[in-house]
Amino acid sequence: MMDHIMNTRLSLAFGESYARIPLQKSPHIHNVDALEIDWNSVLPAETCAYVFGNPPFVGAKYQSETQRAQVRRIAALGGAGGTLDYVAAWFLQAGAYVGDRPIRIGFVATNSLTQGEQVGQFWPIVFDKFHLELAFAHRTFAWGSDAPGMAHVHVVIIGLAPRGREPAEKRLFSYADIKGEPSCSRHAALSPYLIDASSLTDRHLVVRKVSKPLSGAPRLISGTQPIDDGSYIFNEEERADFLRQEPEADAFLHPFIGTDEFLYDIKRWILNLESATPNQLARMPHIKTRMRAVRQYRHKSKRNSTLEIADYPERYNVCVIPDRPFLVIPEVSSERRDYIPIGWLQPPVIPSNLVRVMLDATLWHFGILTSAMHMAWTRQIGGRLKSDYRYSIGLVYNTFPWPEAKAAERRRIEALAQAVLEARAKFPGATLAALYDPDLMKPALRRAHAALDRAVDRLYRPAPFASERERVEHLFALYERQSAPALAAMQPAPKPTPKRRKPRPV
Repeated sequence: MMDHIMNTRLSLAFGESYARIPLQKSPHIHNVDALEIDWNSVLPAETCAYVFGNPPFVGAKYQSETQRAQVRRIAALGGAGGTLDYVAAWFLQAGAYVGDRPIRIGFVATNSLTQGEQVGQFWPIVFDKFHLELAFAHRTFAWGSDAPGMAHVHVVIIGLAPRGREPAEKRLFSYADIKGEPSCSRHAALSPYLIDASSLTDRHLVVRKVSKPLSGAPRLISGTQPIDDGSYIFNEEERADFLRQEPEADAFLHPFIGTDEFLYDIKRWILNLESATPNQLARMPHIKTRMRAVRQYRHKSKRNSTLEIADYPERYNVCVIPDRPFLVIPEVSSERRDYIPIGWLQPPVIPSNLVRVMLDATLWHFGILTSAMHMAWTRQIGGRLKSDYRYSIGLVYNTFPWPEAKAAERRRIEALAQAVLEARAKFPGATLAALYDPDLMKPALRRAHAALDRAVDRLYRPAPFASERERVEHLFALYERQSAPALAAMQPAPKPTPKRRKPRPV
């Protein structure tokens, strides 16, 4: 391939065709699955200097059974086998091949290996089992064709070397424009998140899910999960038809808001029957029919939690019915947005499990969560659905390092957060999706967010941040300091060692 590319460039430079295809000298090619062959049979590791390439990109959910089995065998994560992308297997296969030999590894990879839950699965194997270290890296950039019908994929390039053989200075290539050219910086150490790790005590630090906020922030929960096979959920047309048949059901129909409903102002309703009396239910035969359908659907489940509520069709599997205004964060939001649109809803709305809910939230919480600092953490730590942000409670929210603030500073953030809400209110009828579309975002709203960003940034440090990467590096240093005592406190106390008794004489 390289011979052909160079010949083509030579032809363009000199204006004459220069071709050597077919090649008279051919490389030693094995037409087999690279994850099934012993790489030493292709090239003994003792004679190898570099392992590099562009392995296939297949997400965990899209792998064939054979591919999934290969990843599980090579990663040996146990349990459900993890959620590693297919490309991860090439790094691990290369790690086993290299050993402690002075061989460099470089692969193009999906950027999912450097963000979200895969970081905690993949990198400890790289560091602890194969004793490899980051030698250089390219942060996320768009790779693909601008031809019609051809999409860009977001990739990284990761270079590895055996521990002790990595360069003293690691080059990091960053892209202000993911379709543009990179800038290069040099660092003593790189993190698995492809940021400068020089200020970290542990350059191998990865963020793991935790069950409650490390910074003492209010609890964030998922919304209602009915497990009803759609029997209790209605769109506008279905609701109107149902009420013509069962007008008394109107008292039990609540607006049901998930991510799409929240962002695009889509109308949906859900039946909430837990407060309905037996006499009321007896007068509504169409509701009784739906209750029977829910009972039958749940009885077919293989999940114990669903079977336990099968005979209680008026209950939801997870029931979150707020009795006061509550803050909402969509579970999934477009990667094109500078900010995940968040805001308040109030009863009688029932939030679905496709949104995250904070009860008793204040403007302080809203201001921090809608800031550039929190967005930087979300983009780096959170997982993705395709390429869209996927907001995780355990991985993103619970681990986020909140800033310390005095009363006056809190009031300042609250005032600026209110200004963001007021800027939105200037455009009544506009959906949150439209308000936060980067091509449609109004200057007044953008200015309000920029003012809030600057104020939140100053809570973290006086000097302004030059880039999102700087924000993430600062947050990681805070996370390392804050997480150590908090994670230690979450660990269960060790059981006391029982004292041995001397045997009694018989």
